[in-house]
Amino acid sequence: MKHSLVPLLICSLFVPCRIFAQKSNSPFPDSNSAVHWQFSGSGSRSGGYTLDLRARIEPGWRLYSTTMPDSLPFSRVSVDSQSGARILGPIVEKGSLHTAKDSLFGNVLIRYFEGEVHFLVRLQPHPTSLSDIKGTVTFMARLKDSITAPMDVPFRFSVSAGGALIARRTALNDSSAAAVNLRRPSIDLSRPVSPCGGTGAEDSKSRSLLGIFFLGILGGLLGLIMPCTFPMIPLTVAFFTKASPTRSKGIFNASMYGFFIFVIYVLLSLPFYFLKASNVGILNDISTNVWLNLLFTAIFIAFALSFFGLFEIALPGSLTSSVNSRSGIGSLGGIFFLALTLAIVSFSCTGPRLGTLLVGALDANGGSIQLTFAMAGFGLALGLPFALFALFPNWLHSLPKSGSWMNTFKVVFGLIELALAAKFISNADLVMHWGLLKRETFFAIWILIGMLIVIYLARPRQGLMSVRNWLALAFLAFVAYLSPGLTNTPAANRPLVSGFPPPLSYSLYKNRPARGVEANVINDYEKALKLAREEHKPVLIDFTGWACVNCRKMEENVWPKPGVAELIRDHFVLVSLYVDDRKVLADDQQFLFTTRDGSKKAIRTVGDKFATLQSENFKNASQPLYAIISPDERLMVYPVGYTPDPAEYGAWLQCGLDAFGKSH
Repeated sequence: MKHSLVPLLICSLFVPCRIFAQKSNSPFPDSNSAVHWQFSGSGSRSGGYTLDLRARIEPGWRLYSTTMPDSLPFSRVSVDSQSGARILGPIVEKGSLHTAKDSLFGNVLIRYFEGEVHFLVRLQPHPTSLSDIKGTVTFMARLKDSITAPMDVPFRFSVSAGGALIARRTALNDSSAAAVNLRRPSIDLSRPVSPCGGTGAEDSKSRSLLGIFFLGILGGLLGLIMPCTFPMIPLTVAFFTKASPTRSKGIFNASMYGFFIFVIYVLLSLPFYFLKASNVGILNDISTNVWLNLLFTAIFIAFALSFFGLFEIALPGSLTSSVNSRSGIGSLGGIFFLALTLAIVSFSCTGPRLGTLLVGALDANGGSIQLTFAMAGFGLALGLPFALFALFPNWLHSLPKSGSWMNTFKVVFGLIELALAAKFISNADLVMHWGLLKRETFFAIWILIGMLIVIYLARPRQGLMSVRNWLALAFLAFVAYLSPGLTNTPAANRPLVSGFPPPLSYSLYKNRPARGVEANVINDYEKALKLAREEHKPVLIDFTGWACVNCRKMEENVWPKPGVAELIRDHFVLVSLYVDDRKVLADDQQFLFTTRDGSKKAIRTVGDKFATLQSENFKNASQPLYAIISPDERLMVYPVGYTPDPAEYGAWLQCGLDAFGKSH
């Protein structure tokens, strides 16, 4: 993952360190920055190029080496694959390198620089397709107990007619003309023509937090019965009840053990509060980040292979040993580190559940709070059984023993892990428009996995045959339900799984009859306004996302319904604006935007542009969001968000249409 969050999570668990979420939009930061960069290059097309990335480090600061692993503070250099050049060999570092044990990260060896360092990067240019060389330096730095979040500093070199490299400034400029295109003064959110609609942000947020909390509990219960967690319940509780001088003391210790498990998982959400402070859309960026989704794809595949018995997954022994060595203190501190040991040792089973919560809970509208509630539910479900079994030790005798059922569970869950991996790689594919995993391909993968589960469960074995047979029938029914998704018929729309497979429009079939309601204009707001003026219709703005589950549910389960489809097709100009579209804008269309609160935001991609258009004019950053405006950009009704009831959504559309008729 390009911006690793692992160091931030470790920091929040082990030490009370501060995390700076600084911005750096230019390779020439201001004098208050921790590190100042200067870039130069030498070489030729025939002999290759060498980039000299020079860092001048402020006194007292440490800049971490490029040789540090992703699990610890690091520096990295990457080159855009479209530049027509690739990095050759390891990066050469020239400077005052220090190696020392760092107490902030468990006394492991840390390599860092002070004063000044040169990162020398050798490039091999493509012989014919070399264009401007663009890349990024990603670095972390430390001052005492303060550590920066991973910071990006872009660099750019143009190639002269003679083949020499010329460093270019990459800082974006403020553009008042471009800013006007994003902040539309005609849209007045407080004065719609008709008072219909509204997102009900406060009430819906309260309900969603409660729902996310219970979702976290469900994830924790799944994590509790995993092979590397379940057997630890009787062992751990027996340890507390037998090792304590009195039963009351044993109950207290076991209860605190469960409580500390809960606290540890809540602490995992703290770094995201710091990240949110630097960018109102950072959480949405994280949840739709291509590298994050690819990372989780790899993690889920690795865990699946581990469940199949190919190998054993474990965190580094040095980290586990360091934490476990502190758990024998015999005090509350020792109990805390024993709980931390459980969290680390069981990570090979609970990791996928945490990954699902991370990507599923994050959105740009209060996502850090949502993540805290999700982690709280997860930690509660994982820690509560230890306290309950300590209070009622006889319950331990009712637990099923680990045996053949656990092996069956591991194999089935391993196959489910592969199905979830397909979802994460689909997110990356949709955002980047790679075209690798079309809708029918996704269904084929899920159907194949489902059939493998059916075949495995249907194998004759001793014991639990009735349970296995019922599960096999359930998965067989699910496969039968998915099968029409492979066809080019109206039945290809599978409402129960809407949001998981790619949208109907992302299909192998060029002419699909089940596409549903199509946007008149995609990702072109100005063109939609022009079309609305020509046809004398209001504009229905659909702020959506390629990786947005609720957006797909609306498009596939609400828009095609009678009373909704006719209204949209016949009476509105529908424009879909994808806020997570990672397509990079042309250089002359990129600029630095000043938001309403005075902060600076880089507009580099199509998604940046429309996410800012949404937040600046509608004061909302969640998707889906629907707004109805006139061709002169007057707001007809209050915007609405996810509305799964077709009748309610249709009534809102009709109210907007009536308001348009009154005002025009």
